[in-house]
Amino acid sequence: MDEKTSELRDLFVETTGAETVTERQAASRGSLTDRDEAAVDAQVRDLVAAMRERYDFSADLDDATYARIARGRFEADDDEAIAAAVNESEEADAPSTTVDAATVRDARLSLHLVCDRDRDTGDAPFEYAEIKRLTAAGRSIVECADALGADPDTVAKYARIARVDLTSIRANDRFRDGFRDLLTDADIEGSHAETARNDGLEAATEDMETDTNL
Repeated sequence: MDEKTSELRDLFVETTGAETVTERQAASRGSLTDRDEAAVDAQVRDLVAAMRERYDFSADLDDATYARIARGRFEADDDEAIAAAVNESEEADAPSTTVDAATVRDARLSLHLVCDRDRDTGDAPFEYAEIKRLTAAGRSIVECADALGADPDTVAKYARIARVDLTSIRANDRFRDGFRDLLTDADIEGSHAETARNDGLEAATEDMETDTNL
């Protein structure tokens, strides 16, 4: 059992008390080409369930659909493509829930699965680092908008991303890393966790309470 698997095991036992999860996690994860995908799916659903107990999920979806969205984060290019893949898999299994790109985004953020494109402020009159710093300092949307000279709706969009990053870091990125380790080979997404850890949020979030209703 490697260090990451051990950490996930401890997390699952702490949050769910499910020893069966510990047994699943004890198996070597191997590579994407030699793993039992059914076992991986079960572990992803277990991780979703652990997060649901700890955080408020904004999208009204079952754990299996959240798990499909988590997988889509690492397999599809955007939320529209993830939605299409999820809907196709739902039809193949048993028709139940149809999701759109907006729902996928809500669910993805609830799972701490922020993408680089989420942090790209584009034509907004501020950089992501600025809204991140103000959000970490506990500034309201109105206060952020005044400080940045930006539209409150635009500020709110990126402030939500910042809150997700802050919340993930306070959890030591254990959930974000857990999905990555289950759904990718380490060398494919090896720098993913470092993106959030090394962007200066650690200092900003020290001893700070953050809103976990994502």
